[in-house]
Amino acid sequence: MLGTRITIGKKLKDEAEKPFWISFADLMTALMVMFLLVMSVALLAVTKIVSEEQRAADARKDAIEKLLDKVEQAAQEDPKFSGIHVNRDRQTVDFGDRARFDTGSHQLNKDQARLLRAFIPHVLEIANSELGNDWLKRIVVEGFADKRGSYLLNLNLSMQRSQRVLCVLLSKPDTGETELSAQQREDIRQLFLVGGYSSNSQKDTLEESRRIELRLEFRGIKEPSRLTPPISEDNFGTCAL
Repeated sequence: MLGTRITIGKKLKDEAEKPFWISFADLMTALMVMFLLVMSVALLAVTKIVSEEQRAADARKDAIEKLLDKVEQAAQEDPKFSGIHVNRDRQTVDFGDRARFDTGSHQLNKDQARLLRAFIPHVLEIANSELGNDWLKRIVVEGFADKRGSYLLNLNLSMQRSQRVLCVLLSKPDTGETELSAQQREDIRQLFLVGGYSSNSQKDTLEESRRIELRLEFRGIKEPSRLTPPISEDNFGTCAL
């Protein structure tokens, strides 16, 4: 007992010399782990957003293709619509030589008028389908002129040709034709837009250039769906010859 050494002072000294704070290397390692975690979460969020946007874009593209399919099917099923062509790249309906204009004229003959009044109800039916209400924004009636004549003359002529289509659609039908319903007439007023393009978009020949087309415009991904307006009691009036 008497020979036992007391080493309390040395033990306290050894404990005092042990480091209390975390080492700099450990601190940097912890910060790096936190940084990697934050970046991983951010990358996942960005990837999710991109994926959702891509899915929405794919859904829109698929819907447009289906709507164009329906228009093309309507043009091909009935032989009386022979010559009506759907251009998928431009998203237009071209009536070909079934709706050509004479030089300097914006008049359509009876057969051409009857064709338009027979085909457009099919387009309206497609426009009022579920896909149509969701994605179809408007239908632009585009008139074209050949390269002869002045720019302003052809610009006015193109506009008159576009207007003539609406005049034909909303005019009193001939004997044997089915008259458009009040809702169809209102759909035409709300959905169709007149546009003139003068001598732009020339075709191979002068005759092919003097034409009309229906250009289908579709809403963007974030645009609201089209709403069906109530039927108006307004008088549509008549067009000058």
